Amino acid sequence: MRVSVASAAVVGLAATAVAIDPLVIKGSKWFNSKSGDQFFAKGVDYQPDITSTNQIRDPLADKAGCTRDLPFLKDLGVNAIRVYQTEAYGNHDDCMKMLADAGIYVMLDLSTPTQTINRDSPSFDADLLGYYQSKIDTFSKYDNVFAFLAGNEVANAANNTDSAAFVKAAIRDTRAYIKKKGLSIPVGYATNDDADIRWQQQTYFDCGSSDEQAEFYGLNLYEYCGEDATFESSGYANVVKNFTNWDVPVVLTEYGCNAIRPRTFPEIKSIYGSDMTDVFSGGFVYEYVEESNKYGLVDVSGNSGSKTEDYNNFKKALAATSPKGVSMKSYSPSGKQQECPKVGKQYSWLASSDLPPTPSNATCECMMKSLSCVSKTTEMPTSNSDLKTFGEDVGNIFGQVCADIDCGDVSGDASTGKYGKYSFCNAIQRVSWVMNAWYESQRGVDGSCDFNGFATTTKPELSNDSTCSDQKDSTSDSDSENGKDNSEDTDSEHTSTSSVASLSASVVFVIAAAMLF
Repeated sequence: MRVSVASAAVVGLAATAVAIDPLVIKGSKWFNSKSGDQFFAKGVDYQPDITSTNQIRDPLADKAGCTRDLPFLKDLGVNAIRVYQTEAYGNHDDCMKMLADAGIYVMLDLSTPTQTINRDSPSFDADLLGYYQSKIDTFSKYDNVFAFLAGNEVANAANNTDSAAFVKAAIRDTRAYIKKKGLSIPVGYATNDDADIRWQQQTYFDCGSSDEQAEFYGLNLYEYCGEDATFESSGYANVVKNFTNWDVPVVLTEYGCNAIRPRTFPEIKSIYGSDMTDVFSGGFVYEYVEESNKYGLVDVSGNSGSKTEDYNNFKKALAATSPKGVSMKSYSPSGKQQECPKVGKQYSWLASSDLPPTPSNATCECMMKSLSCVSKTTEMPTSNSDLKTFGEDVGNIFGQVCADIDCGDVSGDASTGKYGKYSFCNAIQRVSWVMNAWYESQRGVDGSCDFNGFATTTKPELSNDSTCSDQKDSTSDSDSENGKDNSEDTDSEHTSTSSVASLSASVVFVIAAAMLF
């Protein structure tokens, strides 16, 4: 429960979202904080392009789009939406008030396609943490924001499960930030249902320190296909069995197989009936807007929309449900926290329970002040061509230097849980450390700080970096114990962690590949 919503704020915001009761978690269930009734999400995944521009996909900052879509959402009978991409800037008051007045809650992804943990070359740096924190600052004032997602389908195969450690670090650090603000909006994770890593993912995000645990678990599930499928034949029965006696809420963050069209949504009877309501807290159908993948309920064009073939079928199936829950007062949680999965290729799991350290801009900035050889580039390039060139240059530098010099301070290994003290710094800061290490190893001889014009010498402000690891950001609520410094050892359409989602992620990929030398 958020304990300081009314004080949030800012006097003109008090009226923006007061027509809805905040939700709270108790055990493995969500409840209305005022009535005590159990809450089941009758939701839809919502990510239309905004009507005024194609540059920013933030539908909650688009009053015209919200005005267009709200009648459809109310007619469908949904009580929640999941929004994949928003931004911290922009005015969200109008849309959030419309939704709150209609009794609609909002689950928000913190990541976007360009601000995310990349599954192929995972890292969690201070810039990304700051981005997540800014989004929390923007949306935490709204009573109908009931959950944040720190990742969506990041680890999606056995060979990239090391990325889960970085997502879990993001959960830990965003939870700490929310707690420091005096709030308690839960932070969870949404995953695909991959049979090879299904159980490992579930247990990993539930195990370990309670401060690192996902506060709820989301599952994107598309196995229930067509009228001939049943709760058992679809595999849903096994999914429910796997989550029985879980200690945090579980929700379907995506569902709605379209292999057989039109969709009639037979799974809804199970989701909101006796098959699943003891274990699952409802779900979000994929998706509101019609796109080329043909999952949409509404075909949107500018400021107008029209119903697709699936619209009335979904509405009818949802209206036929009346999930039976328990009252918060009478409910006694009995779920148990899980043990962490074994790590190793033989176990199809590569993420240690020892998480990356909490990112600190202050630490990275301090380190930079101790260097004599740094990158000429002080900000990440913005054009695709410049970013590609930058990535190639950085990759070559890492490959050249780290073949001969220990680069453990700027690298990390999630499978062993060993992370360098500057592993969370950004690409410019880490490559500067690498170039400086080479420069020092060559005792500053002419040409040793050139790297084909990429680097330049500078007069350091600090004689060494001995105090840099002690530097903490003012917004950080965690210390190095939360993320061990072991440097001595060293879609779906809207899946925010696509390995090709952003060229900035490809820069990190080049660096990571070079570090394998």
